[in-house]
This record gives sequence, C-alpha cells and structure tokens, in this order.
Amino acid sequence: MTAPITSKSGLPDFDLTRFLPYRLAVAAEKLSEGLARRYRTEFGISVPEWRVLVHLAHSGNVSVRDIEARVAMEKSKVSRAASRLEAAGYIAKEINESDRRLLQLSLTQKGRALMARLLPIAIAYQAEVAARLAETLQGFEAGLDRITGDKV
Repeated sequence: MTAPITSKSGLPDFDLTRFLPYRLAVAAEKLSEGLARRYRTEFGISVPEWRVLVHLAHSGNVSVRDIEARVAMEKSKVSRAASRLEAAGYIAKEINESDRRLLQLSLTQKGRALMARLLPIAIAYQAEVAARLAETLQGFEAGLDRITGDKV
C-alpha cells in the first residue's frame, strides 16, 4: 500500500521535523556530544572510548562482542577504541578461557581511577538532562524502555 500523494513535489506529505526516528537520532547525538565535549577536553577520551570504559565500569570483564552488542557500535570501532585504551593503560585484554577466539576486556587500576573521575561528570550530566525534562522524564524513560525493549 502506498501513501497518498499530497505535496507539491508529488511525494507523500512528510514532515521530517516531526519524524520520531530522526528526532531521536538528533537528540541522542546532541546529548552525546554535550557530554563528550566535557570528557574529551579534560581527559582526551573519544566517544567510542567512553562507551567502552563505561560499559566495563558497569559490566566488569566482557568481550568486544558483548560491548558491540550492548552499545550498538561496530566491532571495528570497539576494537580500535579498546586498543587505544589498552595502549594508554586504562584497560587490559586477556584471552577468554571458555572461547579462545574472544578477548576479555577489563579496567586496570588506572582505568578505575579514570572512571572514578569520569562517572561523577556523567552523573551530573544525567541530572542536568533530567532537570530539563522535568515532569516528562518518567514518561520519556518509559517510552525509551519500550523502544529499546529494556523494560516493558
């Protein structure tokens, strides 16, 4: 079934500014960049590196495949970020004993010290975003949970 043609261009009438997937992508990018400016400037950490670090801080020892699946980032980006973090001494890589094809990543002591400084910044940023959403926060989070399938 095709959409009715109602615009002057002969295409279906479509308002990109109200298209939810587009709006969510733009909002996510703006939120991510707002936080990224803070940790990039002070700590020299990129967005992919932040995502690897914060996932390890949250989940403990995990594989590149686990991070790739959870943070919706390509395996090559996760691998490159992990290599940079390992070179900087923030994470360690070990062969997974149950599946020798996988590398287990974990925070080093230096990585834990970095996260002890980074996580309060993220927590404060979360509070800023929550304050901006005010009374709509609970409904927004419920909607996100439905979209991501995290809690239903």
